[in-house]
Amino acid sequence: MKVRVLVRLKPGILDVQGAAVKRALAGLGFDEVTDLRVGKVIEVELPTGSLAEARQRVGEMCRQLLANPILEDYTLEMADDLAPREAVR
Repeated sequence: MKVRVLVRLKPGILDVQGAAVKRALAGLGFDEVTDLRVGKVIEVELPTGSLAEARQRVGEMCRQLLANPILEDYTLEMADDLAPREAVR
């Protein structure tokens, strides 16, 4: 079972990295960007076949290590929700 974890800073938490990327994009001529926040994507593969069990286990992983509950929110995308992603070069 594959689970994708999307971790983002909570609203109101200053995103220094996002601000730096936004400024860099403006310097490259992409000045239409009004807001930009940077997060992280973590893909977890589990041997379980149960969606509920996978969601519960990965939720525990997020609460204990993958996300900082004081600063970050996280979203879980289960295998059924995941569309194939192709690399863009």
